[in-house]
Amino acid sequence: MALQRDDHNNVASGVWQAQAACRGGVEIFFAPLSSERKEHRLSRERQAKAICRACDVRDACLAHALQFDEPHGVWGGLTEGERADLLTRADIDAYGRRRQAHLG
Repeated sequence: MALQRDDHNNVASGVWQAQAACRGGVEIFFAPLSSERKEHRLSRERQAKAICRACDVRDACLAHALQFDEPHGVWGGLTEGERADLLTRADIDAYGRRRQAHLG
């Protein structure tokens, strides 16, 4: 997913938050303070992701979560684990590009 210039500007300014489809529906985007059964978590995450898929500011939301290393919740359609995987893959890809350039 490539971010556009406007996405970066929206992340920096926080403008995207006022336009987010999830505004006001926080309970399905974050785990409860008490423990949560796996089935309930997966159901809650599916509901949150469905809202994210229809959101006009999804890319800016995800960029915010990645930039500020949000540790919990669904942001931009990705869970915390999915964001960690995305960052790990990006780090591996960047290392490979640097290595190729060095060996090139």
